[in-house]
Amino acid sequence: MTTRSHNKATPRPTLSTASQLNIGGMLVAVAGILIQIATGVDYPTIPPGPIILLVAVAIVALGRWRWSPIVGAIVPAFLLVGATIAGVANDELWILGEPGQFFGLLVQTVGVIAALIGGIRALPRTA
Repeated sequence: MTTRSHNKATPRPTLSTASQLNIGGMLVAVAGILIQIATGVDYPTIPPGPIILLVAVAIVALGRWRWSPIVGAIVPAFLLVGATIAGVANDELWILGEPGQFFGLLVQTVGVIAALIGGIRALPRTA
């Protein structure tokens, strides 16, 4: 009869540099969205972007599943493609006359791109 010790937690493996970049990029993107909201960009009352990003951060940072890094690659990819298709990064946000909105979008874009790069690099390699 095999018994398991329930007193010892399994050690959490350290995150790779790519996963750290992925998580950091998503957190930077959240900050960029919050800057946009604070500077008057029209967002829904409950903005989905930060919520989706924070859930993805939790999954990548705390998840022990094999598919956890996939979430870290898919979420920034969808945000980047979705923002492009929806025209969120339209000319109005890139106008330097609104420095807060411009800076918020710039921060968000840099964060999403960094998260995408980290997320792709963190994906498991198959031989």
